[in-house]
Amino acid sequence: MKKRLLSSAPVLVTGATGYIGGRLVPRLLAQGHRVRCLVRDPARLQGRPWHSDVEIVAGDVLQPASLAAAMQGVSAAYYLVHSMAAGADFHDRDVAAATNFGNAARTAGVERIIYLGGLAEASPGLSEHLRSRQQTGDTLRASGVPVTEFRAGVIVGSGSLSFEMIRYLTERLPVMICPRWVATRTQPIGIREVLEYLSAALTVPDSRGRIIEIGGAEVVTYGEMMQIYADVRGLTRWLISVPVLTPRLSSYWVNIVTPIPAVIARPLIEGLRNENVVHDPIAQMLFPEIVPVSYRVAVERALARLQASNVETAWSDALSTSIGAATPVVLTTQEGMIIEQRQRVVAATPARVSAVFSGIGGARGWFSMNWAWEIRGWLDRLIGGVGLRRGRRNPDTLRVGDAVDFWRVEAVEPDRLLRLRAEMLVPGQAWLQFLVIAREDGQTLLTQTAFFAPKGLLGWTYWYALYPFHAFIFDGLIDQIKARAETKSPAA
Repeated sequence: MKKRLLSSAPVLVTGATGYIGGRLVPRLLAQGHRVRCLVRDPARLQGRPWHSDVEIVAGDVLQPASLAAAMQGVSAAYYLVHSMAAGADFHDRDVAAATNFGNAARTAGVERIIYLGGLAEASPGLSEHLRSRQQTGDTLRASGVPVTEFRAGVIVGSGSLSFEMIRYLTERLPVMICPRWVATRTQPIGIREVLEYLSAALTVPDSRGRIIEIGGAEVVTYGEMMQIYADVRGLTRWLISVPVLTPRLSSYWVNIVTPIPAVIARPLIEGLRNENVVHDPIAQMLFPEIVPVSYRVAVERALARLQASNVETAWSDALSTSIGAATPVVLTTQEGMIIEQRQRVVAATPARVSAVFSGIGGARGWFSMNWAWEIRGWLDRLIGGVGLRRGRRNPDTLRVGDAVDFWRVEAVEPDRLLRLRAEMLVPGQAWLQFLVIAREDGQTLLTQTAFFAPKGLLGWTYWYALYPFHAFIFDGLIDQIKARAETKSPAA
């Protein structure tokens, strides 16, 4: 398929703080595009590593007057926003937002809009959510600007709503009482392929003005998705299908078992009764270089984000952009990872604060409630773990790969970051991270984050059983780091 050269005009991305947009932006930058981001609150992008490489314009698709500046000189615009979290009137908000965006794009002379919608056959039984996604595409086309509309079903990747629901239900429930939608067929697609389609559209002229259905390499049921996920995770799960669970009851159940609120879960679940299967092969013709993978491979790739090298960018950066400055403690769940974060403002330089937390463990101990750490180490040894006996190589300096009691140093950035991976026996994977950022007032923002990726119901039970003790252990730890940095004394 014939491709064109990159345009020097900027590409506009809406939804850059969201799941798809936040991953699309760095891909576009890597391909040499100029990128402009339209966001309601520019501060939410400050923690992104590509923040200084993009143009950022404040605006809201529900406020037409705010869109003109964002559209100025733009060649193509990605529309990656929706209002499902806004409540029962999300359909009206979606239509209004798409109308505003399309009109602004037409007035500014934007050459094309690229939109990611929902995969399903139009029918009287189509759910409100899927109908809204497709009507959003129709509304954008009504503006007169050529639209490339990709339609995808379940997107398999850490953070995707549909996949996260499958993940949490499977992780937390050994036996699942399931409604009829577990037998619905779907064609899940990996997030990597979705991003490839979205970015490649810019250089494939024949994709203009088309609706393009995209899906993975196989068609499975939602029940099979759960069983494959369980198999990849090494879990045994039993599914019992019953006809009595309505979408409303299912949404309440999902609200209890997963972090997805009922206001989002209900339209999402209602959409699960509609098959999401590709019928038009146009994607293969337009983008022959993109080869979708099986659902199992997509799951394996998504779960790889729980591994060592991806923790900081996958979870802590996203969280740091949304909690503001110096919040005492935040407990949240993102992309299957439990995150417990604390912050303190320290009257010392980043180098000084870093020197203190880099001296943790070994002979100095853990600064606060050291007896509790020793008990944890003793219990770990009792069940065959490494315990606290390993100490550390050097009392003051650390390098990647060093042992620090029952932790392993996974990342070190001088005067900025230290991340430790737990090697004690736990039902999941755990990390402890320290990050320092210089403030304009000469002080330092210290962020201490505990990450835990639980495995199965035992993992979730383990974390929440220990959580009450964290208020003492982790509060004491960060307070002691602050105190020692301010008194210039890392010693115990």
